[in-house]
Amino acid sequence: MAKKFFRALALFAVPFIASILIRLIYLTNKKEFHSPQNVGDEPIIFACWHGELLMLPYLYSKYRKTPHAKVLISSHFDGMLISKTIKYFGLDTIEGSTNRNAARVLMQGIRALKDGYDIGITPDGPKGPRHEVADGIIAMAQKTKAKIVLVEMKPTKFWQLRSWDRFIIPKPFGTLKYYSTSPIDVTSLDMKEAKSLVKSELLKHEKVDRS
Repeated sequence: MAKKFFRALALFAVPFIASILIRLIYLTNKKEFHSPQNVGDEPIIFACWHGELLMLPYLYSKYRKTPHAKVLISSHFDGMLISKTIKYFGLDTIEGSTNRNAARVLMQGIRALKDGYDIGITPDGPKGPRHEVADGIIAMAQKTKAKIVLVEMKPTKFWQLRSWDRFIIPKPFGTLKYYSTSPIDVTSLDMKEAKSLVKSELLKHEKVDRS
């Protein structure tokens, strides 16, 4: 009973507090966008590593002044917290993962893209292995012919958790460095080639100068 109470309390309070902290982090940092000016008007799959997820809504808002996206989020408790947090940024969610309930999640993602929604996804989520690309992102892109924009977020000052994804929380008063690709078409690639391309692009600035 106590566990249910504290979970309910956390689901009520934590997302609101987290959304405020995310805004404060963004406002107190300088920003650098190493990104194309636009990505077109067609539905896009935006992807980043799970550990760099926190500040992704601000890269998305650079391209879509009015949010129209669904983010794939784990149905576990921590996923529920993330889901409620990103709703403060106007983003909807699809619960599940490409590892668990894969077929259902894949069909919901495909339907959302066909309905005109952008999709947000962490190719190594929700439980890893870290920096390994699951099949789901490629399957969605190829079945809908949607292009993929790959996003890296490299803060100059940050805390890094000891979780499986080495989750990054930027500190205030540094610089948030965003890197994103032009839309990538993977429809002509086989699964192995496409996954290799996504992985290499998402690791392109892994050792970037954070000063």
